[in-house]
Amino acid sequence: MQQLGNAINDSLGESDSIAETIGEIKKEGYDVFLVIEATIGLNRNDGDTQDAPKAEPLVVSEAPFTKQDRAFLKALKIRVDE
Repeated sequence: MQQLGNAINDSLGESDSIAETIGEIKKEGYDVFLVIEATIGLNRNDGDTQDAPKAEPLVVSEAPFTKQDRAFLKALKIRVDE
């Protein structure tokens, strides 16, 4: 689990798109901090995949987003419903 957390953290830290978007936000005079909460579940795979849960895309809604917000979320591969 620790390796997975580190891999996620590394991939976010190395993303040119995220760095660019954060740079744009900083240019506008804002300090940026990012908190991402992830729930990771594990099930032992006994070879029977019929009952395996299907992965659902993360969808964010119910909030007004700026152009920069949308670019940032897109960089994280988070879809924003219109």
